[in-house]
Order: sequence, then C-alpha cells, then structure tokens
Amino acid sequence: DVEVLSVVAQQVSMLQEACKSKQYRINFEGTEIVVDPTHSEFITMNPGYAGRTELPDNLKALFRPVACMVPDYAMIGEIRLFSFGYANSRQLAKK
Repeated sequence: DVEVLSVVAQQVSMLQEACKSKQYRINFEGTEIVVDPTHSEFITMNPGYAGRTELPDNLKALFRPVACMVPDYAMIGEIRLFSFGYANSRQLAKK
C-alpha cells in the first residue's frame, strides 16, 4: 500500500535524522525511545513480481540501491581449491 510505505518513509526519516543530529532520545509517534546510533535499515523490493509496486520516491531517497547477482560458483570453487594448494584447481572447479 502506498500510504503505508509513505508512513514507513516518515518513520525511517525520523530515525536517520536522529542519528545525524546525535539526538539518541527522540519522541517517536508519541513514545520517547532511545535510538541505537549503530542501527541499520534495509529494504528489499522486487518490483518485477506480480502484485508488487514501486517504492514511493520519498522512501527510495532514503536508501542506496544495491544490485545482486547469482554467484559464479566455478570461480569461487577454483579460488578455494587454489588456496588449499591444488595446482589444477581450474579443471577441478569445472567439475
């Protein structure tokens, strides 16, 4: 729901602003809370799936985008085998 995501954007913005201004006790929706200065916020979104919507711009602006991809297991295997001392790690990793 776009309305819910806009509320979430406001809440995340309050937490981020508290950390930037080093005010770790804030009034959060009527309740005084202590903000851990080392906290992190993560959001995942796959807008290509059915029923999912794009993030609103005010929420999107609060996060940095990160792209994920499928790992190259052959390369990972080759490097691990090489680090264990196998001279023919490339051939073994392809298997």
